[in-house]
Amino acid sequence: MATTFDRTAYDTGALDIRPLTPAIGAEIRGIDLSASDVGKRVPEIRTALLNHGVIFFRDQDLSQEQHIAFARHFGDLEVHPATPKDQPNPEVLRISHGPRSRGQENYWHSDVTWREKPSLGSILLAREVPECGGDTLFANMHLAYERLSDKMKEFCEGLTAVHDISRVFAKRLGKAPEDLHEKFPPVRHPVIRTHPETGERVIYVNTAFTSHIEGVSNEESQWLLAHLYKTAMDAEIQCRFQWKAGSIAFWDNRVCQHLAVSDYFPDRRVMERVTVEGDAPYFKI
Repeated sequence: MATTFDRTAYDTGALDIRPLTPAIGAEIRGIDLSASDVGKRVPEIRTALLNHGVIFFRDQDLSQEQHIAFARHFGDLEVHPATPKDQPNPEVLRISHGPRSRGQENYWHSDVTWREKPSLGSILLAREVPECGGDTLFANMHLAYERLSDKMKEFCEGLTAVHDISRVFAKRLGKAPEDLHEKFPPVRHPVIRTHPETGERVIYVNTAFTSHIEGVSNEESQWLLAHLYKTAMDAEIQCRFQWKAGSIAFWDNRVCQHLAVSDYFPDRRVMERVTVEGDAPYFKI
């Protein structure tokens, strides 16, 4: 992932980092994220996140409180509208699928792009996993951008897309779109965003929340979105992570898209996600 930032600024070599693929993803070994002094490792962890887009940790027996404490090192945390209002730790979004509910995250997307300031990153902890299946795939959307033709890059860089929470959560929350829009109105983001820390240009539309592109016809919008969505499906810009109980994935929502494979039904998969708030996407010429 070629970038404009100094990759070595906080890399002392103290972390045991094992890349999953040349394009994206790395596993960090030999670190306890619940340790009282984990904050000292945060600059290096953040550098690893920027270098690899998504980082993985194994054997992390974190309580919800420890999960939240680790995430707070990277910024303020959001509360998702799908979180039950009486939940003790509202920052934790529990994602549970099993015999009565098939997984519904099996499409390429970036989390909460329907917010005016979408998330910096998501930190997902596996609580219970099926014996096999239930992997998550991640795609590097900067490399997806780099593989566009120069003419397509130039065209897309001037466009704005609308992102709408109701496309996914109206049905899941049992609410009418207009009711959701009272609190979370549709937002406008650049089709190509600039990563605020690396300077990379990134395709920033996704199948879950992007409703249309402004300034073009509906037919043109549908065609262009379908073309851009497909760029995440390139195996050469992806990695695939096989979960075990206690595994953690921490991905940068500003550069990654992900897809949770729903191939384990009717087995059970229980995950808990804490999400770090981000900033408003922009495009820098």
